[in-house]
Amino acid sequence: MLLAFVLTTCATEQTTTPTPSLESFPTTSVTPVLTPATRPRLTATPEALNIPVFPQQVSWQIQYSGSIIPAKGTDVFNLDLFDTPSSVISELHSYGVFVICYFSAGSYEDWRSDAYRFPREVLGKELEGWPGEKWLDISKLDLLASIMEARLDLAIDKDCDGVDPDNVDGYRNDTGFPLGAEDQLTYNKFLSRAAHSRGLAIGLKNDVEQIVELLPHFDWMLSEECFSFEECNLLLPFLQAGKPVFVIEYELSPDEFCAQATQMGFNALHKHWELDAYSIECR
Repeated sequence: MLLAFVLTTCATEQTTTPTPSLESFPTTSVTPVLTPATRPRLTATPEALNIPVFPQQVSWQIQYSGSIIPAKGTDVFNLDLFDTPSSVISELHSYGVFVICYFSAGSYEDWRSDAYRFPREVLGKELEGWPGEKWLDISKLDLLASIMEARLDLAIDKDCDGVDPDNVDGYRNDTGFPLGAEDQLTYNKFLSRAAHSRGLAIGLKNDVEQIVELLPHFDWMLSEECFSFEECNLLLPFLQAGKPVFVIEYELSPDEFCAQATQMGFNALHKHWELDAYSIECR
């Protein structure tokens, strides 16, 4: 299904991404699918009790630039934590939309308002293709914890329902630090505890090789290009545990992955790399 959005601007450079704005919803009535009263609760682990989550099969969108006009029936919206005004989140909530707020937990971005808080010693190599962004030394949790906790507090202040921490698989990349699997597990579990302790749901992003260990600590899985990398089967434990799986493909055409994604039970989208309003939903 092609989601209907109006895009006023589209940024391809991170340093010039415009602040999203929510344009008026269609005049046709929209029945809230996920209201505070109807959102189911996750009860898989003690630390995740009373965390708001959503069903395995949902209609969703992820967008970090342009004017935001969800199509009728959109259940879940993934937006940038820093760039999205609270008013946008509030209006989405009025239509029963579950709002996920994105931030990078494994990298430093020099355009963020809290960039000054990162000590030089935690800044590693640049992420290839992403100017102004550097890997973090996640083994120095004593230096990073307060920064990430402040970001989660911002998510609470903006009334996000959940968070989408990115770049949480640094140990598999050339970061400039000798990170190991245990460093990543420790860091990702810290993020989960910190989010859940604030009443926020939290998803695991791309760290497919640690799914077995991290499954009890995260409320959904979001994978970029699992069909392109032929690793979608690794996501199945989340479905087997009754948790949603989200998939984004950029390079493959919808005809190349949508049928299989739907058959596997994934919530899959075809998106542009810049994550603008364009979206083709496989269902």
